[in-house]
Amino acid sequence: MPREAVSAASSAGSASGQADKKSPYPSPAALPTQQAPKGIRFDFNLGCRLLLPTGTWRAQLRDLDTGNILFQTENQGALINSAKRWFIRFRVEVWENGESVFRHDYDCTGREVLIQFPVGTLGDIIAWFPYAVKFRERHNCRLTCAMGALLIPLFRDAYPEISFVTHEEVQADRFYATYCLGLFFDDKDAVWQPTDFRHVGLHRTAGYILGVDPSEQAPRLALPDETRPIEEPYVCIAVQSSTQAKYWNNPHGWREVVVFLKAQGYRVLCIDQKPVHGAGLVWTHIPHGAEDFTGDRPLVERARFLRHAAFFVGLASGLSWLAWAAGCPVVLISGFSHPSTEFATPYRVINYHACNSCWNDLRHRFDHYDFLWCPRQKDTPRHFECTRLITAEQVIGTIRRLLDRSARSGIAPNARLEEASP
Repeated sequence: MPREAVSAASSAGSASGQADKKSPYPSPAALPTQQAPKGIRFDFNLGCRLLLPTGTWRAQLRDLDTGNILFQTENQGALINSAKRWFIRFRVEVWENGESVFRHDYDCTGREVLIQFPVGTLGDIIAWFPYAVKFRERHNCRLTCAMGALLIPLFRDAYPEISFVTHEEVQADRFYATYCLGLFFDDKDAVWQPTDFRHVGLHRTAGYILGVDPSEQAPRLALPDETRPIEEPYVCIAVQSSTQAKYWNNPHGWREVVVFLKAQGYRVLCIDQKPVHGAGLVWTHIPHGAEDFTGDRPLVERARFLRHAAFFVGLASGLSWLAWAAGCPVVLISGFSHPSTEFATPYRVINYHACNSCWNDLRHRFDHYDFLWCPRQKDTPRHFECTRLITAEQVIGTIRRLLDRSARSGIAPNARLEEASP
């Protein structure tokens, strides 16, 4: 059996101990939630958990899909927690004095399942939520999704068959199974994900964690107001992000793009949350000529503006994912992440002549606390060259291709484009 499964699962004690270290997520119930004969309790809340009372037992955890025995033990009573916390179709079997007294094959049909999303991020949640939907459809379970309160209005009315709660509202003792979605940078033992997200893409990692088809799919958005907010043709842009590596670091890029868009007859609306953002000596302002639509506006309002925009120009950040979900064509400017990281768009802008894709390089651990993180070129003349060398000419050429394609097809620019490449 796999050595890591034995070493991680054999310790008794608090089954939520490892989960407690993962502070972005509520802990599971203190004891397994499902009752079995002989005082045995079990569940699949953050892995397979099995509580054996005092007695003479032999217990086994098996993966039904691979046939592998993941863990086996003889004990006088213990609380066992499997090493792996991603979706596995477990078989749990217990023997007392050599006689099988309990066997259960994972089946969440009609049962309560919790999928937890971290709080404080926008794009990741939009990227991962469709895989939670796939999980519910595949297993016909009673699904609850726990996420930040600001995100819930985006999905709730579009998915009435799913319950939405904040982390504070989670009732842990209700659930048969729990899974956590996230970016697990240091998960070298594959505890939280079966494959590293940097290999498979930010969004598709959720498919692997939940054991569903990893092909991408945009979520549905049911907005309280679907009417067009502005009569004139307009384009939305977003220039801010959470780290400077995601910014378009060409000093003239945004100004030249705004001039071009206005010359085409578009109003240019900047829909970032903040009009100015940065750290230390590096701060980015709304581009000259763009209209200020920043502020703490509800996400459903942002989605409404994106729904009716001719297209969106942005970065590898949350508002690009929101535009994708809203059905708005996205011109996505990024060099620090490989195109496989984000959703497919025919209008991805990257310059392969420059250093690029450090986000996907397992040799470099992303540092959330270093706003100027640039692991290969920092403090050299090549700092942030991945986007500094993306020229306005390249971005404008991509926008022209979008407009030309729309004109040839007779499809309005803001109609969803299903194809992944030109």
